[in-house]
Amino acid sequence: MGVKVHTRDGDRYAVIVFWSEEDRAWVADVPDLKSCAAFGSTREGAVAEVSIAIDAWLAVARDAGLDIPKPQFQPHREAAE
Repeated sequence: MGVKVHTRDGDRYAVIVFWSEEDRAWVADVPDLKSCAAFGSTREGAVAEVSIAIDAWLAVARDAGLDIPKPQFQPHREAAE
């Protein structure tokens, strides 16, 4: 499992990348953006796809007038709890 940081509009969203045996693919998940995730055949592919998903998630939320969550997930803090 790895954690990457994705920056959009000055905000830095953590992206968790892990292998899903069930899906037989790499998954990139954004904990701060509900249901924002993507798959790829490689780690890099999953991260590239989730970058597109983040942009789409934020655009839809803005268009709908929804609040955009500030990044809060911090892997080192979550692991220590």
